[in-house]
Amino acid sequence: MNIGIILPGFSADKHDRSIPVYDNLVQAMTPHVDVRVITLRYPFYRSTYHLFGAAIHALGGSQMRAHKRLKLWWDALRLIQQLHREKPFDALHAMWADESGLIASWAGRRMGIPSVVSVAGGEAVGFADIGYGLQLGRLSRWTVRRALHDANIIIVACEYTRQLILELHPTLTDTPIHTIPLGIDAQLFTSSDEAPIPNRLIHVAALHGVKDQATMLRAIAQLPADVTLDIIGDGVDRPMLEALTKQLAIDGRVHFLGNVPHDDMPHYYQRAVLNILPSRHEGQGMVTLEAAACGVPTVGTHVGLLPDVSELGVTVPVGDDVAMAQAIGRLLHEHQQYQALRQSARDVVINRFTIQDTVAQLMALYEALMSA
Repeated sequence: MNIGIILPGFSADKHDRSIPVYDNLVQAMTPHVDVRVITLRYPFYRSTYHLFGAAIHALGGSQMRAHKRLKLWWDALRLIQQLHREKPFDALHAMWADESGLIASWAGRRMGIPSVVSVAGGEAVGFADIGYGLQLGRLSRWTVRRALHDANIIIVACEYTRQLILELHPTLTDTPIHTIPLGIDAQLFTSSDEAPIPNRLIHVAALHGVKDQATMLRAIAQLPADVTLDIIGDGVDRPMLEALTKQLAIDGRVHFLGNVPHDDMPHYYQRAVLNILPSRHEGQGMVTLEAAACGVPTVGTHVGLLPDVSELGVTVPVGDDVAMAQAIGRLLHEHQQYQALRQSARDVVINRFTIQDTVAQLMALYEALMSA
């Protein structure tokens, strides 16, 4: 089976780890199928190289904006056509329902190749107050609409995302929509024999308004003084958030650790008792699964995968710092409930949400698509 994967970006080499989940996905797929990756914008240069058992074809289109993106799209179509002549694709799979999905569905229709489009992030939302989401711009809205409507199959990671896209595009009920979350590397993310640090919380995300860290900090301020928080990640909101910790008088117990190498993340999860995810929107929420694999349940909002899988943690309404503080406080206080949730989180990830589970579901989907 020959599969073409179309992405905005992919790791430039084994040390780069641009988006680790896609590295893991390709590496887990290559023992089963021939994978060729077409990456549109990153690496920032045009190149062909081999990584994780796959051929990577980078178009280097990072600076191609406005009308120049049309040339990038045309170059991508020509590259797919050339690769298809050399070795015919059995399916094209775009990992975002943006320009990647548009190109996959266009190429599929033009060349008679089945196309699969995964909704991966902010394609179905638009938050004007924080400038987030592809529904904000006319061209990006059109790109998402065409990517979804022209695909043979759509993949979402959770029921929340399914409902979002069906509210935007009710006619998509005619297109098969499959729920296949991206799984974690269960060899990397593991639990520890050592007990976590009491009352230590962790939050892992870019520091951006869509993650709504301000609500999380207001929740922390309502908790006892021995509750501490490690924040891993960086971004444009960091100065504002650091100022907010001072304003709330919690700067002594909230630690901004910046970016941490992906392979070092298990250490940080393992020493925490709870993972906090206050997002306004999540296409899935990979950190929920990573934390759970390390035996750390999540207190998060009613978005992404968390509401679908009660074993992973507890959900509260978006933007509700009081409800978040109460949920955290209950789990810190109710030791028996916490220990049961800690075990269930670990068990459900290992049984259902590894990258091998994802690949098995994708293989079955590709085979069904080819035989249709």
